[in-house]
Amino acid sequence: MRAVWSFWTKPFLAHKGRMWQEPKHHYYAWGLSLRLARQHYPDTLLVTDTPGKELLVNRLGLEFAEVSTELDRLRNVDHGWWTMGKLVAYAMQDRPFVHIDTDVFLWKALPSWLTAAPVFGQCPEDHPPLETWCGPADVEHAFQKHNLRLPPEWEWARSRSISHFREANCGIVGGTRTDFLRYYANLAMDLVLNPKNAAAWAEFPDKAGYNMVVEQFQLAACVDFHRISPDSPFRSIGIRYMFPSFGHAFSQEATAQMGFTHLLGGIKSHPTVTARLERRIASLDPSFHRHCQRMAQFSAIEA
Repeated sequence: MRAVWSFWTKPFLAHKGRMWQEPKHHYYAWGLSLRLARQHYPDTLLVTDTPGKELLVNRLGLEFAEVSTELDRLRNVDHGWWTMGKLVAYAMQDRPFVHIDTDVFLWKALPSWLTAAPVFGQCPEDHPPLETWCGPADVEHAFQKHNLRLPPEWEWARSRSISHFREANCGIVGGTRTDFLRYYANLAMDLVLNPKNAAAWAEFPDKAGYNMVVEQFQLAACVDFHRISPDSPFRSIGIRYMFPSFGHAFSQEATAQMGFTHLLGGIKSHPTVTARLERRIASLDPSFHRHCQRMAQFSAIEA
């Protein structure tokens, strides 16, 4: 199985999303995420752009088996759509893979029952009726306002329940059916990047949480729709999750048992967390630790 990371520098430089406390912690995380995963999956790939390759490979010295600058194609895309870099990486894959977020650390190999799945993700996210922040209903209203259609998978999934929706958390995502994952990723990218939909997306100056709807809700919708569609080439494809719920995915007991850490959202800037990260890197690779500190001190790129 190939381990894949993506790094689109445009949203990073625009300070979009929740960032690390200091630049050095961002560098530590990259080093640790790659170091741990490479022990289990030596076939590693970084999908980035030219500035990202310069930062992570040429300057930071990270050693991936392969590096692609395919994300140069996103140079004219709104940096608010930070998930586009991940979707491009998903769509590129032609062999079983796992895409790993930079804040995910695999202390153990992923279980075989997970990696053998056609599609897998970190955990399901079930959003109750009162979940209104950046939900699919907002997108539906904007598309209706401009007489635009959403993908059939989206419309079918929402027809089952207007108030409740499910997403597939993509802290890790991958599988053996790369044809399906390619289909889904291209569909999600077209939803955002197709010029005919520009008027609807212009309703949201701050894309923020809509990235999760495009990436995570669309994935769950595609799986559920095609799994039971009699004419679909992806009929009967299901999704497996490493954890049965969002709560389990961030339970200390459950994650320790699986050898899995995901520093989600604002926790990346928590002093206790960043201190532990720094201690771990200093212990594992003192030379890399010192190099990160020097880079953070003199780097023109700030987190």
